[in-house]
Amino acid sequence: MGFLNRLDDPFNAEGIILGKVEDLLNWGRARSDWYLSFGLACCAIEFMAVNASHFDLMRFGCIPRPSPRQADFIIISGTVTMKMAERIITLYEQMAEPKYVLSMGSCANSGGPYWEHGYHVLKGIDRVIPVDVYVPGCPPKPEAFLDGIVKLQKKINQQAIFKKRAKLAEEEKIIVND
Repeated sequence: MGFLNRLDDPFNAEGIILGKVEDLLNWGRARSDWYLSFGLACCAIEFMAVNASHFDLMRFGCIPRPSPRQADFIIISGTVTMKMAERIITLYEQMAEPKYVLSMGSCANSGGPYWEHGYHVLKGIDRVIPVDVYVPGCPPKPEAFLDGIVKLQKKINQQAIFKKRAKLAEEEKIIVND
């Protein structure tokens, strides 16, 4: 019953929890997401239901922010036109790293029913910015959106923060030495 046995079960170690700092930081980042909502058309109406008391998005730690500079991820919901895509790119570029994108609904995912006959409709938001989680549906139910939030939190929770920084530092050294 020594120290090595505690490594097998870190939560039942007589009041001591063993783990990595990176795991603690990811746990905190995944459970305190601040989001920027970019709602268009009918998916935005369904998103309002997610924020209501019945589904309560804030129980997942998601808090709306009015500025992209304060947001961890952006929610794109609804039909995106070519003109609107330029604004979305600007908002995405204003967000601080690490930044995530959640695409909500068929229109944001792939253009929906409008892309075939509309020259002005973007055929999916992933053509202009990288998307981390897709929520399918036309419009998606609030339960599907909450499932997308859980998937985004899992992705954030599994990221390697320190290894990524070390890799970036190595790349900077290579660029400087060349």
